[in-house]
Parts: sequence; C-alpha cells; structure tokens
Amino acid sequence: MARRAAGGPGAASGGGGSRGPVKGARRPEVRLPPLEPFGGGELEPDGDYDGLEFREVDLAGQDGGGARFMDCALTGCAVDETRLHKARILDSSLTGLRGVGTDLAEATLRDVELVDARLGGVQLHGAVLERVVVRGGKIDYLNLRTARLKDVVFESCVLVEPDLGGAVLERVEFVDCVLKEADLTAAVLKDVDLRGVVELGIARGVDRLAGAVISPAQLMDLALVLAGEMGIRVEG
Repeated sequence: MARRAAGGPGAASGGGGSRGPVKGARRPEVRLPPLEPFGGGELEPDGDYDGLEFREVDLAGQDGGGARFMDCALTGCAVDETRLHKARILDSSLTGLRGVGTDLAEATLRDVELVDARLGGVQLHGAVLERVVVRGGKIDYLNLRTARLKDVVFESCVLVEPDLGGAVLERVEFVDCVLKEADLTAAVLKDVDLRGVVELGIARGVDRLAGAVISPAQLMDLALVLAGEMGIRVEG
C-alpha cells in the first residue's frame, strides 16, 4: 500500500513579517504494491478499483462517477470527457494522462502524484485535494472553483487560466511553475508559497493574496495590478 509522507521539506523562510515563515506542504510518498493489470471493459459508476494498473487504456467518454481508486497506477491513459464526478483517488500515481473535459467535480484526491499530464478544461470544482503533487506537464483552464487544497505542490508545470474562485488553499507550493492569468476571486489563502512561480499572472482577485508569500521581483511585476486594485493611478 502507498504510504504517506510524515512531513514536508520544512518551513520556508521569508516574506511573512510578524506572521512568521510560510509553512511548507507535506508531500505524498506513493509506494505502490505489485499491481494487477486492469482487465479491460469500461469503468463502472461507483466501481471499486484496488491495486490495478491502467496502462494506455482509452477511458474517453466513460462513466466512473463515484468510483474508488486505491493503490492504482494510471499511465498514458486517454481521459477525454471521462466522468469521474465524486470519485475517490487514493494512494495512486497518475502519469501521462491526456484529454479534454475530464469531469472530476467534487472528487477526492489524497496522497496522489499527477505527473506529465496534458489536460484541458478539467473540472475539479468542489473537489478536495490533500497531499497531492502535480509535477510537469501542462493543464489549460483548470476549474478549481470552491475546491479545498491542502498540502498540494505544483512543480515544473504550466497552468493556463486556472480558476480558483472561492477555493481554499492551505500549505500550497509552486516550484518552477508558470501560472498564467489565474483567477483568485473570493479565494482564501493560507501558507501559499508563490515564490517559485517563474511567470506569475493574476487576472482577477489580486486582493486575495493575503496569506501568500511572493518575491520582491514578483511584487514589482504585480505593482500595476495592485495599484489598479487599490484605485491608484500610475502615470509617467
């Protein structure tokens, strides 16, 4: 069975002033047992998948709503418009997933590694992500509205126009990431470390950055957006 990490890389120092250092995320340690190959067929709503390997399986358009995946590996699978609404993905590794319109609304991802994904329009609104690492790959138009993220790390990935409206983020780290045109409207941030974002763009909700730590260079990049939010006119 996959095991959870006891702790993260340690609290990072900087930018909190009297609030103290930002707390680092606890990362998962996914160690899978020997896996059985998935026997084929289609996913079933409320199905139970334990200790299985899905390798290069075409799951496009299938309905696994409410299903549970425990100690599983999904590698190179197509997930175009796959319905996994309210699914539970636990102690699992997801590598090289590709697809558009995957429905993971209100799903639970706990102790999960998502590696080198190529996804667009993923629906994760209302989802719960805990001890999750998203490493490499690119995700366009990620919908995380009203989701809850705790101990989540985005590492060496590109996120284009992620929607975090109304989401709650606690101990979330961005490491060597590109974050383009993010929407933070009504989001709540606590111990969110944005210093590792190499390209930071916030389209909406810059006023919700309380609870995050950014670098001095990022502050300069966001100066005009912050000024606009505060009603300050900047003229040459």
